[in-house]
Amino acid sequence: MYRDRRAIISQIEQARTSKVLVYVTSDRPGLETQIHSEVFDFFVNQLDTIGVIPKISLYLYTRGGSTLAAWTLINLIRQYCDTLEIILPSKCHSAGTIMCLGADNIVMTKQATLGPIDPSVNTPLNPQIDGAPLGAKVPVSVEAIKGYIGLAQDELDIKNDENMTKILLALSEKVHPLVLGEVYRSRSQIQMLARKLIVNQLTDKEKIDKVISFLCSDSGSHDYTINRREAKSELELAVEKPSPELYVLIKALYDDIRDELKLTEAYDPNGMLGTNDRVAYVLKRALIESLDGGSYYFASEGNLINMNANGAQGPLKAIHDNRDFEGWRYERV
Repeated sequence: MYRDRRAIISQIEQARTSKVLVYVTSDRPGLETQIHSEVFDFFVNQLDTIGVIPKISLYLYTRGGSTLAAWTLINLIRQYCDTLEIILPSKCHSAGTIMCLGADNIVMTKQATLGPIDPSVNTPLNPQIDGAPLGAKVPVSVEAIKGYIGLAQDELDIKNDENMTKILLALSEKVHPLVLGEVYRSRSQIQMLARKLIVNQLTDKEKIDKVISFLCSDSGSHDYTINRREAKSELELAVEKPSPELYVLIKALYDDIRDELKLTEAYDPNGMLGTNDRVAYVLKRALIESLDGGSYYFASEGNLINMNANGAQGPLKAIHDNRDFEGWRYERV
């Protein structure tokens, strides 16, 4: 709970001679939450409370989200400090990795991971997922499109223009041409943003090119994870290993957040309801916290209701999720 985490946050601030700002987006199966532009004002409120200071430590856990939101947030935080470091207790992928590129240094635990930043596009024009509810779309990534074309050229040895035209036409029948154009535009944009941010850690053009190429395509898969050793030794990012004392604090803060958000437990309405006819729930899915600015948290709230009915084969159990609130709340101690 936030009131319990405050003591840990205070100790990290003393250890880093900084002010700590916590940002967590849940990757709990069934309740995934992403970096989103809607958090901008909450960050402003936290930072106004903290004030303009020499150093801020952003404690970050996320599987990603909006590229432009990540860009906006990292530039916002830099307006309030001379030095920005990001502390990673565990996962920090996709748009979270973009935020890390904008820091002066990255404190990574041994289990912390970064990830590729190749974009995936999800628009109303994306292909529908077969058998899924209406509106559930297939994300389209740059690497998937490149892989399709690479398969045709390299593995199937299709070289002439006529056959390649057929390959592209077949692709456009499955993926709307405007989506294909948006994927290409997003890839160019994310490379530009990454180049602007990484200058806080690297200035050599060849090294920057190497990092951007690896994060955008050379890693081969959006699911690829980059550990501390690879981030420091191979990509040459400004990575710091925490001291044993700092590691204990970073891990303790993560453990508390993990337990409150139930990050390692899949959302299971049946298990939550059990033998009850009705159960109320409050499920926290994201946090923006600081010692002085309190805790903003994104929550889903409602009631699970057992809707038993008689079917041809006997009693049927159906659970109705009556979700009556989904949004941000504020807690201050």
